[in-house]
Amino acid sequence: MTQVQVSNMEVVEKKGIIPERYRGFIQQGMVLITLVLLAVFFSLMRPSFISWDNISQLLLASVVTAIQAIGLTFVIATGGIDLTPGMGMAATSVIAGLLMSSLGLPIWLGVLGGVLAGALLGLINGSLIAYVKMQPMIATLAMMMVCWGAGLVLAGGKTVSLRDVAGFNAIAMGEPFVPGLKNAVLILLVLAVIAGVVMNKTVVGRYALAIGSNKEATRISGINTPRWEVLAYVICGAFTGISGILMSSRLSSANPTLGQGYEMYAIAAAVIGGTSLRGGRASVFGAVIGAVTIQTIFNGLTVMGVQDQWQKVVLGIVVLIAVFVDIMRRGGKEE
Repeated sequence: MTQVQVSNMEVVEKKGIIPERYRGFIQQGMVLITLVLLAVFFSLMRPSFISWDNISQLLLASVVTAIQAIGLTFVIATGGIDLTPGMGMAATSVIAGLLMSSLGLPIWLGVLGGVLAGALLGLINGSLIAYVKMQPMIATLAMMMVCWGAGLVLAGGKTVSLRDVAGFNAIAMGEPFVPGLKNAVLILLVLAVIAGVVMNKTVVGRYALAIGSNKEATRISGINTPRWEVLAYVICGAFTGISGILMSSRLSSANPTLGQGYEMYAIAAAVIGGTSLRGGRASVFGAVIGAVTIQTIFNGLTVMGVQDQWQKVVLGIVVLIAVFVDIMRRGGKEE
């Protein structure tokens, strides 16, 4: 390990951003236990909640939020934020859809085009923040509006039908192994494993956490912080593109307006899963569990007949509790 790497890791460890192994396990275990308790509660209230049909639909509905939350985990780890995943998903799905439906390109090229469009979006976001020095919320809010308008312009204000693209629906909705367990869920699991390795076992994750812990100290230690910040946003953008592909595959269409509010659910999932909005702490596993927890709340309350507006109130309270727990964990003050 180089001297630069050693210095960087010392900064991170002193700040406590890479937690002790058991401390991390306990934190993630608490999130998982909370999810289990919610499932038990809803099952007792409505036995139909625990049926395989309902569980499989719950998992499928969690996929998009979970994938976006995984991407956001890298950005939030640096102390940044990205508001583009929702409308970015819509825009990238339209781009991929037009490549396949209008230009007649093979599915794999359409999928690649959608993912690359998301990565380009992340590159623009990251460059504006790391090099132009824009505030992350302002830069990504502006790009969210750009994505919204671009999607509408490209699609002509209409939904792009993909029903005639043979095999595209099977990307998300195929059931190759277990009846009811869709491909989209399996894709999520694979992506979560890959992202977890990148976050925990490579310099990408370590430097993202170091930047979120103390950006100036990380820069002084010799790390090219702007480059790694941009990479975090590129990863987030690529995951946004993947979420767009899976959503359009699930619906067999690309809707340029479908995506409003998804970024809020993804951010909430990351926070519930243990990622700190102040940066320096992140959990890919927790982000996935957070997304499933959110969908469990929605699904369970729906099964119980609770109105949609009250579901959002409950979710807001859950997020507030998650943020409060993070503040208490850090000693009740900003670092």
